[in-house]
Amino acid sequence: MIPVLVMLLLAILTPTIETSTLENEDQAQSTSGRQGSLDVDCSGYTFEDLFEYDFALFNLDINDDWATGAMEAQAWVNGSKSAAVRDNLDGLFEGVPGGDDDWMSTDEREAVRSIGPKCIADMETRLGIREGISHRGGVDWNDLEFVEDGIALDEVNLVPEGHSQERSCNSALSDPGCKEVPVTITDDLEIHLLTKAGENNNVRFDQLPNQGSSDFTLAMNITNITDARLVLTFPVEQGLRVADMGFYDDGELQEELASPMSEFLPDGRLRIVADVDYPLGSYPMVRNLFIDFTTTAPFTNEVPVWSSTAPAGGTIIPLGITNGEELASTEAEMWVIDESGWNLRCNFTSADEANGWSVRMDEDASLFVTAGGTSATAQCAGVDAFGAETVEHRNYTFGKVFTVVYPSTGMPEISRTVGDEISMTWYPTSLVTSLTVTAHAHQDSNMGPSVTQILESQTETNLSLTGISPGPVTIMGTATASGMLDYNFVLDYDLVKRNTPPTISIETNLQGQQAEWNLDGLKFTLSGNVIDPDGQDVTLMLWICDGTTTNFDRQNLAWEIQVSIANCIQNDVQSPYDIVIKATDESGGETTRLLQVVDPNAGAVDDSGNDASDDDDSESSGILPAPGLIATLLIGLVAAGWVSRRQD
Repeated sequence: MIPVLVMLLLAILTPTIETSTLENEDQAQSTSGRQGSLDVDCSGYTFEDLFEYDFALFNLDINDDWATGAMEAQAWVNGSKSAAVRDNLDGLFEGVPGGDDDWMSTDEREAVRSIGPKCIADMETRLGIREGISHRGGVDWNDLEFVEDGIALDEVNLVPEGHSQERSCNSALSDPGCKEVPVTITDDLEIHLLTKAGENNNVRFDQLPNQGSSDFTLAMNITNITDARLVLTFPVEQGLRVADMGFYDDGELQEELASPMSEFLPDGRLRIVADVDYPLGSYPMVRNLFIDFTTTAPFTNEVPVWSSTAPAGGTIIPLGITNGEELASTEAEMWVIDESGWNLRCNFTSADEANGWSVRMDEDASLFVTAGGTSATAQCAGVDAFGAETVEHRNYTFGKVFTVVYPSTGMPEISRTVGDEISMTWYPTSLVTSLTVTAHAHQDSNMGPSVTQILESQTETNLSLTGISPGPVTIMGTATASGMLDYNFVLDYDLVKRNTPPTISIETNLQGQQAEWNLDGLKFTLSGNVIDPDGQDVTLMLWICDGTTTNFDRQNLAWEIQVSIANCIQNDVQSPYDIVIKATDESGGETTRLLQVVDPNAGAVDDSGNDASDDDDSESSGILPAPGLIATLLIGLVAAGWVSRRQD
């Protein structure tokens, strides 16, 4: 439920602030007061005006349409600055019940999350693009603007849970369970600007007519950004590179400031990483960052070359699928050497391409293969950002190297519960003549014993589940063969190891009795062992006379517990006493033991004159010789006192 505060806020919030844009570079950013109005209007604000931070990371990915982008920001706010942020946000709620009262509430937090995107949509991104020759200001920039429908806002620790100064919200309109803390607290917090789930952009600009294929300049006003990193990633555009860049203070190039770094990602995109700051006390100086882009080829460009670690021509690159995309290698980054960045380009036959075969590399240089059948061969080369290729083109064969059938016993697929081992059958494909497979059962950090087999035909394997706890289990291993990259696989058949409940034993003394009574006759001791076949931790609980206890002394498999009969006396429960001991393992498996313990001091006699204890089962009896006279008298006094109280 959206807090009442959100609806009230929609009719009251209008901050105003001095502004600075790329069109008016002489006026720098500075924080100003806020005044109420009848609409949410954060025009002129920047991210830094609301969220004073110690360090921030901004990521902007320009989409392939060259008209939209996804911006994400993560700001870390520590110490006194966190108090300033809480005060700024609380100040936004001036005129709202519970707002602007020097307390930051969970209602206000939810309101920030709910209407924050509407406020941010009015803010300045301070980023602009202009096509043509390089520009350094004084022109009409194509400014990026936020898109409300694509914005999500989140935070961490804005209202610390369970804070020592936490209190219930005072406003009568507060939501149930509302909590608040003073804005003066200095607990660290984080602010996150995100792209809303299901959306692919939260910023936009006028589409570049040539969509990045010709020269353009990007500019950012970084005045008052005291410490941040800006990461800009551009779509794939053949030959796109940085021609020039630098920081300018009031229009003057600052050569002593480190220039941003540019790199070509393996997926073909160009990335810029800039560490930006603004010296404290420098206001009203205006600092801008300008980056010039071009697609004009550089004067020199080294041709990419295969490295010594690259697979030789004719190598098999194994897969585990015949349809869809699979990660084939995380080491492809080492295959080609080129200072301009490179990408693996593989050409399949037209028939294979029609069936869906393709390869791609992501920004981390991981190689992904989309399969369109059992196997296919392609001619591959390393290609750099400017189109230069490795002189040698190498043929690689991509394909599935084995199939596994579980279980080999012909049981239906829905039967996924296994006991002490997994039975499976391997079927190698014709892609290799001999395949060496090492496999084991795997579960989080638990590993079963490994089994190594050479597969040349149908082969059955039993994998032990020793060391595996009850619950989901997968099969993990490596397949190797001559002329093939090693294939590291994880096979998930939704297998679940069956849980075996723990066992409980209760020790008896030389007289065959399980309970050892204290001399005072008010307590007895039970002991024994508890074992879980799966090696899980086990909890123990004991019931007696409608009371429970978990006060077991444990040492390895042994347990011991001293049991008081005070509850039995209080509830007028007569001997023999029914005892229940339950052992529960981590998976919820339970084992229960029932026994009776006879009070040797009860002296109960039935109507025929026979001692009632004569009818007890000796295997469940806890009778010991009667204690001495003093103990007998003490027990009698306790019983007498109890009878007296009942008569009162």
